[in-house]
Amino acid sequence: MARVTVITHEHDRFLGKRNLMLRRGSPYLLFDVLENLKRRGHSVRIQQGLSKTYNADIAVLHVDATIIPADYLSYARSFPFCLNVEAGDISKRRISGALIGEGDTWQGPVIVKSNLNNRGIPETLLNRRSARAGKSLPFPHLPALRSYEVHGTLGDVPDGVFDCDDLVVEKFIPEPEPDGFAVRFWVFCGERERCTRYVSPNSLVKASETIRREPVPVPDELRERRRELGFDYGKFDFVMHEGRAILLDANKTPGRPQNLVKMFAAGAADLADGFEGLIRRAR
Repeated sequence: MARVTVITHEHDRFLGKRNLMLRRGSPYLLFDVLENLKRRGHSVRIQQGLSKTYNADIAVLHVDATIIPADYLSYARSFPFCLNVEAGDISKRRISGALIGEGDTWQGPVIVKSNLNNRGIPETLLNRRSARAGKSLPFPHLPALRSYEVHGTLGDVPDGVFDCDDLVVEKFIPEPEPDGFAVRFWVFCGERERCTRYVSPNSLVKASETIRREPVPVPDELRERRRELGFDYGKFDFVMHEGRAILLDANKTPGRPQNLVKMFAAGAADLADGFEGLIRRAR
């Protein structure tokens, strides 16, 4: 049996409060994977912050931030084997395959996003919790939160957007359907995976707002992109556009939508099998 350490930010809330059944929950998919590992006899420790060092056979770098602070990366590398230690930057400028510039010839709709993952909400929460604890902000130069903006053409993008380092402009290319739009979500841990195409009535597709879903294969170019980005565990959001897989988002701390918790938990056993494969590789 292996000793597993999960490295989170000092002010992350990986574990939620206990409910009336005195059970702990979590907003993160990894929680369900860890519960499966514990039932199989592995020990799991949540290491919040950098104040202590624990012996472990394998660690998971699970800091919920777009760019992981250097001290957390250094700490993660002190373990014999650590998942996602090479995936320290998931900013849109690094991962997106749909980026376009001001002088691009793209004629279709575009979307303006934050360069940060999930609009910078994780960093905003970490700053708030740090402030409440009387500590310095881990992300002191964080831009204001902005909603995604879809524009009909590149020429409709407001002045100044392309000069702002905090924003990116992408082709807006959800897969069209007669009753909505589709995006594909690939969740993986080691060699175990599931890839699902979600259809939503909304053009900004979220797994929690879909009307149907179906399993789909993982394109080879996405597997190569995963290797390039250094992901052992995580979730990729992508679309098929003109016969090519276009990566839109890469998340190393994927969540579990509240209305899909049972479905996500049901697939966690397979992901735990993938985790055990990584344990064997570590040894």
